[in-house]
Amino acid sequence: MKCKRKQCTVFDEAGLIEKQKRLKKEEQDENIYADPSRLKRVGKEKKATELVLEKITKTRSQISDLFALFELLQSESAGEEDWKEFGLELSQAKKDIEELYIETLYSGEHDDSDALIELHAGAGGEEAQDWTQMLERMFSRFADKEGYDVKVLNYLYGEGAGYKSVTLLVEGKHAYGNLKCERGVHRLVRISPFDANKRRHTSFASVEVSPIIEDSAEIEIRPDEIKVDTFRSGGAGGQHINKTESAVRITHIKTGIVVACQNERSQTQNREYAMKMLYAKLAEKAEKEKEAERLKKLGLQMKIEWGSQIRSYVLCPYNLVKDHRTNFETGDTASVLDGDIKDFIIEKLKSDKLN
Repeated sequence: MKCKRKQCTVFDEAGLIEKQKRLKKEEQDENIYADPSRLKRVGKEKKATELVLEKITKTRSQISDLFALFELLQSESAGEEDWKEFGLELSQAKKDIEELYIETLYSGEHDDSDALIELHAGAGGEEAQDWTQMLERMFSRFADKEGYDVKVLNYLYGEGAGYKSVTLLVEGKHAYGNLKCERGVHRLVRISPFDANKRRHTSFASVEVSPIIEDSAEIEIRPDEIKVDTFRSGGAGGQHINKTESAVRITHIKTGIVVACQNERSQTQNREYAMKMLYAKLAEKAEKEKEAERLKKLGLQMKIEWGSQIRSYVLCPYNLVKDHRTNFETGDTASVLDGDIKDFIIEKLKSDKLN
């Protein structure tokens, strides 16, 4: 069976081989050992590239064996059990190919990086703040399912319920590649538990996602470009967290970006995480500028207003979660809010691959 060139080259094996050669050459550069972060990045990228190439070779062998087995079974008038075994092997091959295809979707510059997630409640008081806390739980549960580590770095409790804002650090394979798909405005429709008249309310929360970059050399931050303030942590945490000025706030003077970390007991640790956050925010800013430039060339415009929500979660008068970018939807709202969002993410990654 013949196939179109675009379909046959979906895994871009030639491009991966060229990338492998480039990374091997870079790894042999004697100057790389003077930059540990660069050495780590190159090694990590090379290993990931080689893993995909190994999977492509294995899958190609599987397909070749299946073709040979199919022809053999036809020529020998095989029995029902033989065909049943062939069907099982074919199903496994399909599964392996799908997993390989999904692996190739993580092709962005920072897709294998850890991720910084910032959630901000929209207008609406307790209702929006409670929705922000529901989203924080959803992303934390998703991270657990993926085997990621999650750490709360900063938070601002709401008045009466939930969060006005909360910042999470998510560490693990493809953490940013997955969670970047959640960037945008999330909309909730439900009967509000805070409304004595049991009326239906619509709430919004924004989600910002930034990559934690391993190679900080790509973004330079000079000491005279930042302002560092310390303050006492707020909210729950016991006596220690409120008695010492261990929390750190860093302002990047040139861009006006402000980051803060208050969840570690040591001021030194909070500063270290705050600097990671700042690098992440600057990397996100650069990425957004690249995307805006790409859309401009296509005659499109990036929408960031509240009305352009990426996903709606409807709990009343029916149950539905719908992604407005891909039109992927499900009626199992409970599972989604419990962290089962991988299908939404894969659909978004597939959509990005086609565009």
